[in-house]
Amino acid sequence: MSRVKKNIYDILKGSFLTNESSFENWKMLVFVVGLLLVMISSSHSADAKVVKIAKLNKEKRRLRAENVDTSTRLMRIKLESSIKKKVKNLGLKSSEKPPKKIKVTVKK
Repeated sequence: MSRVKKNIYDILKGSFLTNESSFENWKMLVFVVGLLLVMISSSHSADAKVVKIAKLNKEKRRLRAENVDTSTRLMRIKLESSIKKKVKNLGLKSSEKPPKKIKVTVKK
């Protein structure tokens, strides 16, 4: 049997973990498994952050649309014509004469 075939057969059989010099192999294996666990954990964390960002962007768009709608309604309410309609029932009407400016001077 060639040396390459023997090495592959030993790896498949798992004898590299049970022979005399297996302590170095176990250290490397534990290190690699630790790195894999850290990589998987960071991947899940990144996915969770992406989902949270998408959710917050959706909420931001909804709040911006609500803000535009509210400001539009406020502008319509503040129009002079809508105020005249509302106070007409109270018997109020707009003045025929323009307002006059009053100046107050205080002498010491």
